[in-house]
Amino acid sequence: MKGELTLEKKIMLGNEAIARGAYEAGVKVSAAYPGTPSTEVSENLVKYNEIYAEWSPNEKVAMEVAVGASIAGVRSMVAMKHVGVNVAADPLYTASYIGVGGGLVMIAADDPGLYSSQNEQDTRRVARAAAVPVLEPSDSEEARRFTKLAFELSEEYDTPVILRTTTRLSHSQGLVNLEERVEPDDKPYERNFMKNVMMPGPAKKRHIYVESRMNKMAEDACSMDINKVSYDDTSIGVISSGIPYQYVKEALPHASVLKLGLVNPLPKKLIEKFASKVDKLYIIEELEPVIEEQVKSWGIEATGKEILTIQGEYSANMLRKAILGEECEAEEPAEVPNRPPILCPGCPHRSVFSVLKKLKIHASGDIGCYTLGAVAPLNVIDTTLCMGASISMLHGMEKAKGKDFIKNWVAVIGDSTFLHTGVNSLMNMVYNKATGTVVILDNSTTGMTGHQDHAATGKTLMGETTYIIDIYKLCKAMGIEHVYEIDAFDIDELERVLKEETQRDAISVIITKSPCALLKSYVPKGKCVVDDEKCRRCGACLVPGCPAIKKNSEGRIVIDDTMCNGCSLCMKKCPFDAISLEKAGV
Repeated sequence: MKGELTLEKKIMLGNEAIARGAYEAGVKVSAAYPGTPSTEVSENLVKYNEIYAEWSPNEKVAMEVAVGASIAGVRSMVAMKHVGVNVAADPLYTASYIGVGGGLVMIAADDPGLYSSQNEQDTRRVARAAAVPVLEPSDSEEARRFTKLAFELSEEYDTPVILRTTTRLSHSQGLVNLEERVEPDDKPYERNFMKNVMMPGPAKKRHIYVESRMNKMAEDACSMDINKVSYDDTSIGVISSGIPYQYVKEALPHASVLKLGLVNPLPKKLIEKFASKVDKLYIIEELEPVIEEQVKSWGIEATGKEILTIQGEYSANMLRKAILGEECEAEEPAEVPNRPPILCPGCPHRSVFSVLKKLKIHASGDIGCYTLGAVAPLNVIDTTLCMGASISMLHGMEKAKGKDFIKNWVAVIGDSTFLHTGVNSLMNMVYNKATGTVVILDNSTTGMTGHQDHAATGKTLMGETTYIIDIYKLCKAMGIEHVYEIDAFDIDELERVLKEETQRDAISVIITKSPCALLKSYVPKGKCVVDDEKCRRCGACLVPGCPAIKKNSEGRIVIDDTMCNGCSLCMKKCPFDAISLEKAGV
């Protein structure tokens, strides 16, 4: 990697450093779909005016945008979380065959520990299957440097490159050296049928190229400076990469270490040489034994998952115990109240779920804040699989058990998730003559990942005003006759429509509209207050589980005015008119 003059040093999150690296590498086009822990990459990238950056409807589209920009001859990037890689897998596998024009890099953020995900998959497995190289930084400075290197390797070896990060790296801070942006000349577009049109004839030849490319890269990796060997006490040797390397250095400061920056393909000769010089070899990697399985397949003795878990994050103490047998005294955890996840005060999803609970309707769920409708006290959502699955699964239930089975079911899906993959699922219901009720929870944002815009909000990632996709008209355009827009807090109307539509032998779509209470543009209606004289302490107002309202030690119902957004759900639930709304500014 070419050295550049350092302008200044700055403390940055890993995601912020990746964005900086992309800027310095001369990236011109970036596409992404928000997903924790990758979201801040794009949110920081948009700060650089030289780069076009967008939120795409989903990761597949984002990948295709980046591939198109690469073929046109500029450096391009696509960012997503690990489950987004599944959505992007279709173009990714074939983009590996096509290769690149301008450098093409995918940022894939894995989530060991399941902080914000529905599974704990390892992107390195996907990369091996797709024959795509993977770089793995271990701190913020490496995140910047490796991002730049990824583009150089992409162009040198004619391949997309994955930069794999994890939650710990994405959201940890470190000192970063800032360098100038170096913008390579655009590569001229040349029509190349045999390289860019992947039908069977050309694809067979490109597959041969891909295997040759990966073999060459594995050889070259033995001399790449991002794969570093440090010899000290040779009685213990460790192969590691990424964040686990930091734990190795803390727990085993005198061990000999091979730190891998390129984790696919592996530098076989370098690993064999290192293994021959140490008495006992350990392979320390979070999640799957991707490195370990390959090393052992070469006949090298090593210890890894026999003593370490494939689940969750590691720690220095875990390594001390597993390798050195040291029992580390853990500090007594502070006694703090249990705080289960719950929807925010004023959340429109709570209002909808309270009606579904009253009607004893089951919900096929999806990915978003509203997944919290599965837990107490709402207990409405019965299933959660992946983006867009709520609608398809409801369809499958009806085809399996008939129309009567789903007359006490609905599918619930957010506005951003509906535009991500819910549209195709709803289209499938129409095409295959389904029945069932779909509730689109439209809170005007992509809420769970930090309030990003999407195709129905009227604003792009770059802050430009744009056309607003009308979800109501989109559903009508599919030929669905029964489509309704209802204020999420109009619980009487919502109850009436749900009762009617869940019994209908046709497809119904109910769009519940109310903005997320955490949006900057949201203006609270006021504060709800309790009249002690009218209150019978029946607890009806507590049933929806709003954290702003509780029963105190004296048994009185009280509302925390620092939390209340004046949504009035508690007021509407009270049968004794004991709660009123004090409007803002009155």
